Amino acid sequence: MKLNELKDNEGATKPRMRVGRGIGSGKGKTSGRGVKGQTSRSGVAIAGFEGGQMPLHRRLPKRGFKNIFALDLNEISLTKVQAAVDAKKLDPKAPVTVEALVAAGLLRRPLDGVRVLGGEIKTALTFEVVGASAPAIAAVEAAGGKVTVSVAAKA
Repeated sequence: MKLNELKDNEGATKPRMRVGRGIGSGKGKTSGRGVKGQTSRSGVAIAGFEGGQMPLHRRLPKRGFKNIFALDLNEISLTKVQAAVDAKKLDPKAPVTVEALVAAGLLRRPLDGVRVLGGEIKTALTFEVVGASAPAIAAVEAAGGKVTVSVAAKA
């Protein structure tokens, strides 16, 4: 087989309809667009129009809202942090921040900050995060660590 011998399977393609080429073609004169009006002309895109029927996007009720001030936080459990400390990816003496977690490979990218969730932790660590759950704070303080919660500004 050679490149110049390649061709589609039989019936895989069909020739393009040549519109506006006489009445014998079956698509002459108005080219299958009917007569006059908006849709007979070029450049028509009536998005969402359903022929006068109330469009779907207007029939459905509006629901909820999007809080533009909501922070997009990374969430991480104490169990994962402890595993990183055990694997020597995190320095137990240095504070645990977003940058430290990204460098350790626990987070892909820093969003608006980190929220620490509960889990098991044995090492005394200092966390500098945007949020922490009550069980997470209790677990860190029980292990001899400290959690500093700061407010992150939405960029």
